Amino acid sequence: MKLISWNVNGIRACIKKGFADVVDQLVPDVFAVQEIKIDDNARNKADLDFRGYEEYFNPAQKKGYSGTGLLTKRRVEVKNGIGIEEFDHEGRVQTADLGDFYFVNAYFPNSQHDLKRLKFKEKFNQEILQYLKNLEKIKPIIITGDFNVARQEIDLARPRENVGNAGFTKEERAWADKFLAADLIDSFRLLHPDQKQYSWWSYRAGARRKNIGWRIDYFLVSKVLAPRITKAYILDDIYGSDHAPIGLELN
Repeated sequence: MKLISWNVNGIRACIKKGFADVVDQLVPDVFAVQEIKIDDNARNKADLDFRGYEEYFNPAQKKGYSGTGLLTKRRVEVKNGIGIEEFDHEGRVQTADLGDFYFVNAYFPNSQHDLKRLKFKEKFNQEILQYLKNLEKIKPIIITGDFNVARQEIDLARPRENVGNAGFTKEERAWADKFLAADLIDSFRLLHPDQKQYSWWSYRAGARRKNIGWRIDYFLVSKVLAPRITKAYILDDIYGSDHAPIGLELN
């Protein structure tokens, strides 16, 4: 089974830059997208249609902001949200029942440059972790998406310069550790413990060309699923967003 996740930073903009070609090239069983920035009305007018895939979208109430989406090769049961309105109205979480595990697509809040949403993000982390552990009481989970945090120094090109900045605060890094302490496995680090590779680059100063990036997009899996992982990777040669797609393959 091939799973792909990508923060597209606006699905309409990404489509203009070749999103449909990426879907055709990768042919995943499930394609999770974050930051779709499109509501249902605009999506219907845009006539988005990905042949061969069922489409499930979870837009934010605020136009042009946040939101998540899933493309699946077969029809599945999808739930939007985690039952907490302050997060759900931003379209941040989807859960698909894939049979022997739950697949959670999430767009974690950005704590922002002045850290004005840090407390909001910490509360989101707390609530979604509890949500995940409740799901795990039924069956294993895989959660993917833009976590908006680099957990370790290896996960960004310039750690010293970014200590205390959004995405690399001690609070956010501590929360990233809590997810792993809750018996979730970082699939990329499991297979590539020492690899420096990034999934997001600023649009400023040619950061992507210089590879001054951050790894902030993840696939975390329940420990029981770890033996099934065959590949975990970052497709940093694919453009169309300030993020690169990431992939996970299971036997």
